[in-house]
Amino acid sequence: MPNGNAEVFEMMEITTSLQLVSMCILPTVISAFRSAFRSRAAVELENFALRHQLNVLKRSLKHRPRLTSADRLLWVVLSRLWADWRSALTIVQPQTVIAWHRKAFRLFWTWKVRNGQPGRPAVFREVRDLIRRMSRENPLWGAPHIHGELLKLGITIGETSVAKYMVRRRQPPSQTWRAFLNNHVKTLVSVDFFTVPTIGFQVLYVFLVLAHERRRVHFNVTAHPTAEWTAQQLREAFPFDQIPRYLLRDRDKIFGDDFRRQVKDMQIQEVLSAPRSPWQRAYVERVIGSIRRECLDHVIVFNEASLRRMLSLYFSYYHETRPHLSLEKDSPEPRKVQGPELGRVVAVPRVGGLHHRYERHAA
Repeated sequence: MPNGNAEVFEMMEITTSLQLVSMCILPTVISAFRSAFRSRAAVELENFALRHQLNVLKRSLKHRPRLTSADRLLWVVLSRLWADWRSALTIVQPQTVIAWHRKAFRLFWTWKVRNGQPGRPAVFREVRDLIRRMSRENPLWGAPHIHGELLKLGITIGETSVAKYMVRRRQPPSQTWRAFLNNHVKTLVSVDFFTVPTIGFQVLYVFLVLAHERRRVHFNVTAHPTAEWTAQQLREAFPFDQIPRYLLRDRDKIFGDDFRRQVKDMQIQEVLSAPRSPWQRAYVERVIGSIRRECLDHVIVFNEASLRRMLSLYFSYYHETRPHLSLEKDSPEPRKVQGPELGRVVAVPRVGGLHHRYERHAA
């Protein structure tokens, strides 16, 4: 029995030794077998890569491997020329080399922009300061509005550049147009009412008549609207030589028989929007929203006279100064472009200082 146990232990030692030898030799044999079928250039590149890594390890035996800019550049070049470069890389991860390449690409284009063809033209400091000043003094203005003001001052700049230099806020100053009626704007008008509460909790009614072609607005204020009063406003808004063809309105009962009779006598065709569909009257609804955001939300109305005075100031600004997106950022009454040769830029308060108009004045 003892002899039998000795033989068994001896066989186990031999088996273990063979396994260890096979584990050490097998990878070498496989590597040699693979290298026999590779091209000479690939073998030379692999040897070069391995030697380079040994040199890196030798020069940093007491510390973790430290790679220089030349080392990084070498591996970036190898990654471009040698498809199997990942198999020979052991010091760093392949993703690190890819990150080096991306960083080098960014540095290359930075150098090319600075030393080669110029990119986007620089915005002068005076223009940047003016954009920030407009943005601070008019928190309700967005980039399109400020861009329109700059165009009227003879300053050529992109709207994206204006947005870049504006003062940042948590909420956008206003919304843009979302819908347009793409039909006969030259012969189409819209009418609508909206209400304004006073300091004494009285409700006043504002009647708007909007000509779609140049966004001109006729308005009036009353505490007791009637169909006869509404018809009279329509006669005052459009003299006989400026009668539109179509009138767009909602189905409010305030537009009674007297109003419909007046519209028919003026040979205007009424177009009624569907119930509870304000988007079908997008132009006038947008004007009402602009009046509230840019004026009425920032003041307290005392009575009918104060509301009429405030709206008169606002519509004077609206017609003469305010840029409109649909009018190629011009005003309903076209504004002249004031170039830099006229002098420096000054701010003229409008609507009681709620808005500003920027003009050129001689220094």
